[in-house]
Amino acid sequence: MQDNNMPLDTIISFKDCTIYQQDHLVLRDVNLEIKKGEFVYLIGKVGSGKTSLIKTINAQIPLKEGEAMVAGHDLSGIRKKDIPVLRRKLGIVFQDFQLLTDRSAYSNLEFVLKATGWKNKQEIEERIGEVLEKVGLGTKGYKMPHQLSGGEQQRVVIARALLNDPDIILADEPTGNLDPETSEGIIKILMDISKNGRAVVFATHNYTLLKKFVARTIKCEDSRITETNHDEELEFI
Repeated sequence: MQDNNMPLDTIISFKDCTIYQQDHLVLRDVNLEIKKGEFVYLIGKVGSGKTSLIKTINAQIPLKEGEAMVAGHDLSGIRKKDIPVLRRKLGIVFQDFQLLTDRSAYSNLEFVLKATGWKNKQEIEERIGEVLEKVGLGTKGYKMPHQLSGGEQQRVVIARALLNDPDIILADEPTGNLDPETSEGIIKILMDISKNGRAVVFATHNYTLLKKFVARTIKCEDSRITETNHDEELEFI
């Protein structure tokens, strides 16, 4: 159900939400609006609620208190059968790749398209070619994951997240296992993606990236979220 009161360019909206992990309170008084085409950092120490917020956005954690709309879906009343519909509007990028190791980069992407209802062989080939090109791997689709560097594997993961043309990309510590230079390449790709109209939520505790690639920053701390000024001194672990 689309909320007619939500501004047209707002793709994520949380109003007075409380987020629980099972019965444990993680975040309270969550008020947040993210617009289409926005790149937003989500920062904070380990255990501060970054991942719980991302899991609430993708309906992995049920919302028990407050109102939230994500890509036109009301999280507080979402039915089980509507969760896959919501998730098709989300692209997820994990820290630990989660690629199928027994098949090539191309076959990893083909698997996802077929699982989400694509049947036309030519359309599948064209779509895979488009997303691999977008992440700079146009010539490497035949390679197996173990033949790719960590950065290249993460690019395949981003390509996978883009396959069904999502409204939102949720990136949970996507550079956590990568060296600084490779991390910069990944963040540039994700920032470019946001310029094409998708909202990108990028959870990280890499302060170096934040200083070099300035963007709106939301901090999780003491069970709350706050907008953070880049000039403030931030502490991470």
